[in-house]
Amino acid sequence: MEEALRHLEAHREAYLDQLFAYLRIPSVSAQSDHDKDTRAAAAFLRDRMREIGLEADLYEGDGLPTVHGRYAAGDDRPTLLVYGHYDVQPPEPLDLWETPPFEPTVVDGEIRARGCADDKGPSLALLLAAECWIRATGSLPVNLKVAYEGEEESGGSVIERYLEEHREALHADALIVADTPGLAPGTPALCYALRGLVALEATVEGPSRDLHSGSYGGAVANPAAALARMITSLHAPDGRVAVDGFYEGIPPLDDAERARLARLPFDEAAFLSDTGARDLRGEEGYTTWERRTARPTCEINGIFGGYAGEGTKTIVPARAGCKITCRLVPGQDPAAVQEALARHLAAHCPPGVGLDIARGPVAPAAFMDPETPWAQKARAALERAFGAPPALTREGGSIPVVNAFRTILGLEALLLGTYAPGEKAHSPNERYPVEDFYAAIRTGIFLFAGERPSRR
Repeated sequence: MEEALRHLEAHREAYLDQLFAYLRIPSVSAQSDHDKDTRAAAAFLRDRMREIGLEADLYEGDGLPTVHGRYAAGDDRPTLLVYGHYDVQPPEPLDLWETPPFEPTVVDGEIRARGCADDKGPSLALLLAAECWIRATGSLPVNLKVAYEGEEESGGSVIERYLEEHREALHADALIVADTPGLAPGTPALCYALRGLVALEATVEGPSRDLHSGSYGGAVANPAAALARMITSLHAPDGRVAVDGFYEGIPPLDDAERARLARLPFDEAAFLSDTGARDLRGEEGYTTWERRTARPTCEINGIFGGYAGEGTKTIVPARAGCKITCRLVPGQDPAAVQEALARHLAAHCPPGVGLDIARGPVAPAAFMDPETPWAQKARAALERAFGAPPALTREGGSIPVVNAFRTILGLEALLLGTYAPGEKAHSPNERYPVEDFYAAIRTGIFLFAGERPSRR
């Protein structure tokens, strides 16, 4: 192991250069005009895996390819499956970036680039950890299987078909996913719960065209006003979601878990400052940490319709709409929540307008036991790599493929939080501390060492 660590120290600059080359590829899966770039990122990973010493190829499916890699150490060795994604969020709005999104730049010890933290940096780090072992000792102590997809940020389904078709080939002892944040700078985390997701778009239809508000206003229903009333009905004054059946199936938060979450070092003032919001609000009876990780939410992601340009345009708009997503916790049925939300909107749609509902993707919440032998080994690897014990955390976001791995392969994910929070993933000026990149490589080096763990 010491040889692998020395190899890393001797190749720090070279590995950073490789990450920069990877980050320069604008692999935006949600935008079709970047298909060529996204495929270039897949080819970059395939070629890099081959250079490291893995067998690697591309699984095309019906969409963007999944990069499939494997290394055979022997039947007597444990097998790890590593998942990541090479696609990134769109960089817009471009005018808010302080440095070009696809020209990685180091500012105050942090890499600035789209995808640096989510998920190119951490996922490349695990491949480089394998290279450190192979270059330094001639072999890797574990069997390694790699599945890096290109549609995580756009909700594609290629990865699920890939898992179904490679069910036997992907058999493993543990699943490693480095796509969640740590607790604080210098403090990594093992995330044991993810919220699920429900998406829906509602469009309110009114007149057949935009109407002059002087000639028609007050005589026909206004879709924008109707939409506003419907949106307002979604929440009660105490912050609870006012949709019948929304909370069905949710067990109460365990007192012991609430106490553990309360002990996590969390600076509410710093959190508020980072958001730029004026105040912290949410469901009464819960802490900010619980609201953002352990309680379900219903959020309006965007509102459209009517005139929003410069100056005044006196109209009654023909239509208005909004995009809604709900974050779910264990116990909630995503399909049932989506239907309950649709029924609520229909019941609160005022007369005089029509309502069209488009149902988007759904994904259940996930909960993983943080005390399994492999989870304990992951925690030990994080502690050695960062020099600080990892926190056990819930994450408010969703990684839908985690449930696919569970249902198709029977694998629970080890969610490694290897980068400081505040990474601004999905936002302009995404950032990733350089030292967190090297710590993620060290985490992989420690995780790939030794025998199968036994329960302590």
